[in-house]
Amino acid sequence: MSLTGQILPLVGVVLGAVTSFLVGSLNERTRWQRQQSVRWDERRLTAYAGYIAAVKELAARYQRIAAARGLVTGPAPLELTDEVLAELAEWEARRSALSATCGLLGDTETNTASKPLNHCLWRLEHLARGVPTEVEQNWEQAYQEFRDARRQYVERARVSLDVPGAVTREVAWPAAWRPASHSSRTED
Repeated sequence: MSLTGQILPLVGVVLGAVTSFLVGSLNERTRWQRQQSVRWDERRLTAYAGYIAAVKELAARYQRIAAARGLVTGPAPLELTDEVLAELAEWEARRSALSATCGLLGDTETNTASKPLNHCLWRLEHLARGVPTEVEQNWEQAYQEFRDARRQYVERARVSLDVPGAVTREVAWPAAWRPASHSSRTED
């Protein structure tokens, strides 16, 4: 048997082993990257959902406080007691912690969208509590800006999570169902 006849099968075995190793390594790396992506997407989803829920809860409480001050009609009024102030402080601490988590896990666009949302939320707080500011604003205008900022944040979060499609389509209330007096009640 010639030397060439002995080397060719050996080269074939070596090439097969190297190819098998490379394909296995590539598959393993792809699987690991996919697992990491799913892992971080789950954490990002949890952080985004927790943050937006805390924002929504604070806005609802501010709206009820505003109702007690006569700034808006619709929600059940909530008087600003020491207990309510303590609850608001707890919710704000929760929102702040979740905001920090989103800052660690979120992408730049989503994190940037959280800033105007926070500003709008704090503006609602100032209006509800009667804190004077440099520029006066009515509740309806401030609440609409808050809703727009919240929508923008949710849209950015959905893009970050690769969720396709729009958040929602506009659906008008039937005229017969609308309250006689205008209210900034949330529709969701």
